Amino acid sequence: MQREDAIFRALGDPSRRAIYERLARGEAPVKDLAARFEISQPAISQHLAKLRGVGLVSERREGRFVYYQVEPEGLRPLIDWIAHYRAFWPERVNRLRKLLKEMDE
Repeated sequence: MQREDAIFRALGDPSRRAIYERLARGEAPVKDLAARFEISQPAISQHLAKLRGVGLVSERREGRFVYYQVEPEGLRPLIDWIAHYRAFWPERVNRLRKLLKEMDE
């Protein structure tokens, strides 16, 4: 559960979530991200370091530029976690529906 916690914490920050969503549309260098958001370039770099640390983004160096892109497998721990509980809810909803129907009668 540690991995899921780290990913939730990383995406819990609105700025990091917005950066991640932007990178989901295609790779970008830090300077382009800093120009798009009202955040300093050092702050963007810190957010990217956090996203990279939990495996949500990776970097590619080209000369003096660093390009960031989303790592598709980075969300796998959350997808697996959600899938585990997804099987749980339909049964619970059906039982609640049945209970409410019985209460109405």
